[in-house]
Amino acid sequence: MILESRLLRAISILALVVVMGVVGYMTIEHWSFLDSLYMTVITITTVGFREVGQLSRSGQIFTMVLIVVGVGGALYTLTLIVSYVIEGEFRGTLWRRRMENTIRQLHGHFVLCGYDRVGREVALRFKEEGVKFVVVDRDEAAIKKSEAEGYLCVLGDASSDTVLKEAGIERARGIVVATGDDAENILITLSARSLHPDIFVVARSSSGETEPKLRKVGADRVISPHSIGGRRMALLALRPASVELVDMLMGGLGQEDLLLEDIQVDEKSPLINTTAAMCYQHGEGARLLAIKKKTGAIIAPPPPDAVIEVGDKLIAIGTRQQLKTLEGGNQ
Repeated sequence: MILESRLLRAISILALVVVMGVVGYMTIEHWSFLDSLYMTVITITTVGFREVGQLSRSGQIFTMVLIVVGVGGALYTLTLIVSYVIEGEFRGTLWRRRMENTIRQLHGHFVLCGYDRVGREVALRFKEEGVKFVVVDRDEAAIKKSEAEGYLCVLGDASSDTVLKEAGIERARGIVVATGDDAENILITLSARSLHPDIFVVARSSSGETEPKLRKVGADRVISPHSIGGRRMALLALRPASVELVDMLMGGLGQEDLLLEDIQVDEKSPLINTTAAMCYQHGEGARLLAIKKKTGAIIAPPPPDAVIEVGDKLIAIGTRQQLKTLEGGNQ
């Protein structure tokens, strides 16, 4: 910002020198505007062409003053312009390298493919939840928007293995395929699944015909924004209070009194071999709504003596602190 302000000031001074030169020659030598401008430009740029006409004694003195003031101002302005360009390029390169290093160090993050209206909503929600993610888009304008928001990003075709690797797909927790092109979403899903067989894939579908194809190439969940929007409008019309409660639990209203959370039970979880009843005590009041067994079966609501095993996924409700305590502080 300091360099920009100095550059603007230098350009203003140079413009003032040009104006003074034109006015001076028009007044002293009575030349036309074009001749005066031409003489001023060749003088302050030290081009060395022949004068427009014979200079009077006063004109010679004025020209010497113009050379001293104008040449110095022109060189100073040119130096600042070069510095601005070089520093801008250097700053951009340095920022990109720093971002690439940050992405290389990420683990357990999400890769977000596509930064249109749907992608921006996903990114906003990730940001609100404090989730690490990388935006991937082939559109340079979209990437610039994501950069302006402070997001980590990669410019390129998300269906390319090289681009996905740059986004850390092999170390990612999941990928959200949210471009507006169904064919592209199928290719991205296929590429992501081949690079990371265990990654969780959520894919966007714009038509009913695409959904089975996305599932066939490896999508774990397929979402149709149009279908969800219509279903939500119907539910709001029929059960507004219930929808508001779910929004609150999912954090949609910005309230943190109660949250709904998925908790994965891994080998290090303190919940292994405990029961649903014990979860209430362990989570300091967090309630277990359902258990999704590693076989895919869902027990809802779980009986008090239901045993929790490695690979289970718990759906619990409680405050943020209660849920962290229930999970063992490993969020």
